[in-house]
Amino acid sequence: MEANETAAVARWVTAHESELVALRRDLHAHPELGRQEQRTAGQVEARLRAAGLSPQRLPDVPGLWCDIGVGADRDPAAPVVVVRADLDALPLPDVKDVAYRSTVPGVAHACGHDVHTTVVLGVGLALAEYTRTTALPGTVRLVFQPAEELMPGGALDVIDAGVLKPASAAIAVHCDPALDVGTIGLRTGPITSAADAIEITMAGPGGHTSRPQNTVDLVYALARLAADMPAALGRLVDPRSALSLVWGQVQAGTVANAIPRTGQLRGTIRTLSRETWESVPALVTRVAEQLVAPYGAQIVVDYRRGVPPVVNSADVVDVFQSVVDRTLGHGASTTVAQSLGGEDFGWYLNHVPGALARLGTRVPGGPTYDLHQGAFDVDERAVGIGVRLLAGAALELLRRPPASS
Repeated sequence: MEANETAAVARWVTAHESELVALRRDLHAHPELGRQEQRTAGQVEARLRAAGLSPQRLPDVPGLWCDIGVGADRDPAAPVVVVRADLDALPLPDVKDVAYRSTVPGVAHACGHDVHTTVVLGVGLALAEYTRTTALPGTVRLVFQPAEELMPGGALDVIDAGVLKPASAAIAVHCDPALDVGTIGLRTGPITSAADAIEITMAGPGGHTSRPQNTVDLVYALARLAADMPAALGRLVDPRSALSLVWGQVQAGTVANAIPRTGQLRGTIRTLSRETWESVPALVTRVAEQLVAPYGAQIVVDYRRGVPPVVNSADVVDVFQSVVDRTLGHGASTTVAQSLGGEDFGWYLNHVPGALARLGTRVPGGPTYDLHQGAFDVDERAVGIGVRLLAGAALELLRRPPASS
């Protein structure tokens, strides 16, 4: 990233930061769940069109993408850098006492996607102004995807629409409330885990609790499976893969003196290892069937793929580091640990090299509000910092695309 580009982006952020913060607050006050983000996508589209850009809607889902620069149109070999944001909120109540508190009961931007959307929009608007006087050596493609929080997520809609086909790199940020604002978290290699969903349904003939020997004691079998399966899996995979099965829902029965005919377990499976992630569906099904077999219950395992790990390219992390040093100063970055959280940006990096950076959002000296909690909020200076980081990285990647993954 050249000095004049750094200065141009910084000037734009200074002049427009208050507008970006206002937009972030508007999005925060009007959150939308996955694949329902019509208002959010409309807000983004209107601002892009007002800047003279030509956003394109994704087919069948409320998302969009938008190109800046015409390098790829002139030369098919010119690089295309994807800058990705996610639009959706979570089904959680917003418990903050702020003017921009969610106006939608039971729905809140508790993961920072309002920040991600505003940052990537800011990248687009800043670069649109820059390209009025300076041609880019390629194309920056903004992607605003729906449904990151769902399984399967909106990343697959983006990929199925062919939006990544010309891409040479893909970059994104994620809010990190454990890092002070002004700090960027970087990591080469896996930075998030794989995350899948599992639903196990068990069935038996039912009966009276006074005579469990005459039927299938379904609740007992369900309880044994819930207790034994996580430990059993931990003995059948490499401990370094950190395979984790945690149940979030157990359902069975309606009264105290009747053995039910059906019951269900629902949970998530996470692993740090791509290799383990690829083999775990068959392993989970086999172990579940073997654990239940002594009790005579019928069992159906519904294993749903969620996301692979986000595996950061060393080349792209180097670009992030260079931009951090130039725009925020030496010492503004830190190496972060791999998270057991899932992120569907991992699907992008199955197709193109790229990286996800952690965007510090904590008020220095203030409390840490964790992600996926109704009290989550950010130091809004993170918005301008995110614009400078992603715009700088996109411009630098146009000049030095990463090696193919």
